[in-house]
Amino acid sequence: MKCQFCDNLATNHFTEIVKATKSKREMHLCEQCAREHDLIPDQPTPHVNVKALLGLFAGPPLPALTCPACGLQYGEFRAEGRLGCPEDYEAFRSALEPLIERIHRSVVHAGKMPQAVRRQAREADLRDLRERLTAAVAAERYEDAARLRDLVRQKEASDEPR
Repeated sequence: MKCQFCDNLATNHFTEIVKATKSKREMHLCEQCAREHDLIPDQPTPHVNVKALLGLFAGPPLPALTCPACGLQYGEFRAEGRLGCPEDYEAFRSALEPLIERIHRSVVHAGKMPQAVRRQAREADLRDLRERLTAAVAAERYEDAARLRDLVRQKEASDEPR
């Protein structure tokens, strides 16, 4: 395995377990790069500079964000993994959006809808299509009417309970 900073052989392997996200991060460095980043001392000893290692994993420091409503600091959220109030989403937006996008692959909610709401939306769509179909037939726009008829049939067939 190659070093993450140069192309030399990685002889030092570091793993950080992230408790909040239940994941792990790994770093693979050659001895020279590990010494340059103060992860191992110049003298051969069994000690590792944990503070330097965690700083390397952390990436760029985030500003000291605080929610004006509940007073929660971003560092507290990172430590606990829970927000304090709905305003935290806005207060921590700059830090949360990359996190949410990495977890959900999007920053827009695309969750499930309750069955009753789905049924109402389906019925409203069908009602609208049928009204447009009736108007197209009345106006003698038969090509549009045929297209709308096919859409109604397709919608009815795809939404049938299985």
